[in-house]
Amino acid sequence: MKPSRLLLIWLAILLVIGIVLGTLRALEIAVPSTLLAINWGLLLALLALAVLDAIRLKRLPSPHLRRHMPGSLALGRWSEVRLDVEHAFTQPLNVQLFDHVPSGLNFEYLPLTVELQPGQQSQTGYRLRPLKRGHFSFEHCEISLPSPLGLWSDKRLLNAVDSTRVYPDFARLYGGELLAVDNWISQLGVRQKQRRGLGLEFHQLREFREGDSLRQIDWKATARQRTPIAREYQDERDQQIIFMLDCGRHMRSQDGELAHFDHALNACLLLSYIALRQGDAVGLSTFASDRAHYLAPVKGTGQLNVLLNTVYDLDSTQRPADYQAAATQLLARQKRRALVVLVTNLRDEDDEELLTAVKRLSKLHRVLVASLREDLLDNLRHTPVQTLPEALTYCGAVDYLNDRAQLHERLKAHGVLVVDARPQELGAELMTHYLNWKKAAAL
Repeated sequence: MKPSRLLLIWLAILLVIGIVLGTLRALEIAVPSTLLAINWGLLLALLALAVLDAIRLKRLPSPHLRRHMPGSLALGRWSEVRLDVEHAFTQPLNVQLFDHVPSGLNFEYLPLTVELQPGQQSQTGYRLRPLKRGHFSFEHCEISLPSPLGLWSDKRLLNAVDSTRVYPDFARLYGGELLAVDNWISQLGVRQKQRRGLGLEFHQLREFREGDSLRQIDWKATARQRTPIAREYQDERDQQIIFMLDCGRHMRSQDGELAHFDHALNACLLLSYIALRQGDAVGLSTFASDRAHYLAPVKGTGQLNVLLNTVYDLDSTQRPADYQAAATQLLARQKRRALVVLVTNLRDEDDEELLTAVKRLSKLHRVLVASLREDLLDNLRHTPVQTLPEALTYCGAVDYLNDRAQLHERLKAHGVLVVDARPQELGAELMTHYLNWKKAAAL
């Protein structure tokens, strides 16, 4: 409990009056004794009112508060939180609210000033923006309650237990359902090649149309119907994709508000959404993490929810990436041929170990290595050099990029496809290669 501005103002006024009267008496200027008596009387009355008001404030019951918030939030996106407040007092109250937001969540419009009416429920709210993924618990909300005479304010903690989960930025995944798939993909920057030939999987029989190939004609059906009947094919829909996600120290680089690990998760989920819509099965395998996760490839849109619930609280660690151990575990679990997307941040020290692991995987699976490149490297490469420290920094960045390029070339020389992309471009690059392979029936 602390004094309000009103009480402090009255105390200051009476103090100033007392100082002035005392100064005049010290200067032997005649001051009516009644003024001193009135001043002391007002001061004692104010103190008595303050004590009485403080007692009444302590006896007041706390208002009731209920927090309404989404059960899940998307990383980096603003969401609304609503607070319902009501009280049992007979007079209106102006209170201040401050919700105890857990660390890792940014907020706006706190503290809040709310006018509470007797017998009514007042609504207010603020905005949240998660800066990290995981599970977050809300326990208390702080309210500043004024006294009946306005001389004091009492801060009270109201129990309002809630929890929410922060997932990767999946909002744009579901937003894609509002657009035609091809139009949405083109807006993301995905480049598709024309199909070479026909798909591998039979879809249906239909009447022969202008533009169809003669190879599509089903002669038996044509003889029965006595009209040209064509076979229609579609992309093969029973393929498998497994993401090998590096959770080690290489993925802790930060570009903007998101780490490389978060960009990698967003890209994997985006490609998972597309692959599941195409009828393929999607799985996940993590390595260099505190607790290894493995999800066997499964078809169906429900697999996306399983992926989200698996990775929402996953975080990068300080461990080095052990590509050999990761390859051994995946080969032991995944016996059927699949597209393995290895998402990491390649460094020159990973040369031999990574190459050996990828060769082992390539004997059974189609391997795509996705390497994230720091934005800082591209910025340094295009920054004008004017001083010796800038020249040294520039040469170091170029040397580092050259070493990365040599590692990528070595992998390509062994038939491994490598995607070297900036974090925010990784999702579009992965979908480009996936859809092109689907069109070419090369998975």
